[in-house]
Amino acid sequence: MQAPVTSLWIPLTIGAAFLQNLRTVLQKQLRASLSTNAATFTRFAFGSPLVVFYTLSLHWFAGLAWPEPNLAFIAWVTLGGVAQIVATSCLIHLFSFRNFAVGVTYSKTEVIQAAIFGLLFLGDTVTPWGAMAIAIGTLGVMLISISGGGLRAMILGWGERPALIGLASGALFGIAAVSFRAAALALGERGFVMPAAYALLWANLLQTAVMAVYLCLRERDQLAKLIGAWRLSALAGTVGVVASALWFMAMTLQAVAYVRTLSLIELVFTFLFSWFFFKERPRARELAGIALLVIGIGMTLNLR
Repeated sequence: MQAPVTSLWIPLTIGAAFLQNLRTVLQKQLRASLSTNAATFTRFAFGSPLVVFYTLSLHWFAGLAWPEPNLAFIAWVTLGGVAQIVATSCLIHLFSFRNFAVGVTYSKTEVIQAAIFGLLFLGDTVTPWGAMAIAIGTLGVMLISISGGGLRAMILGWGERPALIGLASGALFGIAAVSFRAAALALGERGFVMPAAYALLWANLLQTAVMAVYLCLRERDQLAKLIGAWRLSALAGTVGVVASALWFMAMTLQAVAYVRTLSLIELVFTFLFSWFFFKERPRARELAGIALLVIGIGMTLNLR
């Protein structure tokens, strides 16, 4: 049962994008004392208690019915959880290449790939107007992502390993987002709050378990460091969980492609902050990218 689309997905997405940006800032601070994987783990481990409390509260205090998981739900939430972890690993792996910027740029095709996967998996269609908004927004973020003389390298290097890894990362992120939406819808519940929360609960616990096993096997020394940085880790985990809760609700209400296109507003906020507060002079290509982003976002807010 699909929740009816309402304009509520718009503030939910904008709030999620803002909090995701804040979570990224906190995780970058954690990178001073933790590995990349350990810093990422804080998002799941320290957020798990809050996810559990949030979901139980919806049932106990808000009186929302407790969903009954089915095989489709379990399959979708497992696919989404694993795909998100592997996508993140691919993105991190890109930085080991000299021309990593090419791969990062190609990873920005996530929105377009999410639209394709949404159509294939869920039958989520986009209007011609919506397709134009997605294409314009994606082109904008790719222009911003290109560094130095990377435009020529991006065009000529589309078949090289970094580009292929970037495309794979974008595809996996798209699959993860569509899978989480599919998991929530597979519960067949009325409304969108509890299905989204329940899907988030399963995904978060699964990802916590998978990453905990990985750290125990490969980076055991990071576990003690995690405990030492518990205050900042707890804050990052809390912000991450709230952001994820908003993401899941927005994606339960609206097609993933539209949600992810609107979420690009995060880059606009980051750009403006860097320009006005840090006095960083933007390049002409970056200005063109921001202009395209604004156009794509504006079109998404006025879907036809």
